[in-house]
Amino acid sequence: MKKMMFLIAMAGLASMCWADQSKDQVDDRMTQAGDVLRQIMATPDKGIPQEVLDHAKCIAVVPHLVKGGFVFGAEGGRGVATCRTDHGWSAPAFFDVEGGSWGLQIGVEGIDLVMIIQNDKGMQDLLHSKFQIGGDASAAAGPVGRHASADTDWKMNAEILTYSRAKGIFAGLTLNGAAVHRDDDAMRAVYGPGVGTNAVLSGQVPPTPGADAFLSAVHSAREQARAAQD
Repeated sequence: MKKMMFLIAMAGLASMCWADQSKDQVDDRMTQAGDVLRQIMATPDKGIPQEVLDHAKCIAVVPHLVKGGFVFGAEGGRGVATCRTDHGWSAPAFFDVEGGSWGLQIGVEGIDLVMIIQNDKGMQDLLHSKFQIGGDASAAAGPVGRHASADTDWKMNAEILTYSRAKGIFAGLTLNGAAVHRDDDAMRAVYGPGVGTNAVLSGQVPPTPGADAFLSAVHSAREQARAAQD
């Protein structure tokens, strides 16, 4: 019975998250991702500190990561990522998050998720388009507030720092075991066939007009963090 419930949960998430998307739908995802970042940074005491943003190699946002389950859990969502290049932040690339978790989990919730990739290994994992959080790449809850902790544990202990904003009531959020891989449908819808994640995130591909809202939010996040410190 438990196994059947888990399979039903995973099937439901797959139907919600991995249907083919049009360019307009992917553009809407980028706009939503920008809104998530702005709203998180608009709460100074709970936002991402400037030190973390200064240190970031890449920023990835999943607007409305869907989690659900009863004893068994499931999670899934579609995200947007950009990385630093020699000429500023790259055009966005698109990825899926999917995976299962074990715990006393009851209910379904949409969670806005921000991942800060903070070193070269984490960036390479993202460029390679497929990795497992907690396996290939370590993750930890990121520091929040006007300033990061004076110690450097947040820099040393994980390749990915995670931030989440819950829209409902849910216990036991974890990303360990979740798989991150390229969203081929979205990449094709925005950039056409044959364009890979590495080319986009390394700055070889220019952003499309639909990326303006997301990239603007990424650029302004540091200014919002700096203003919160003043």
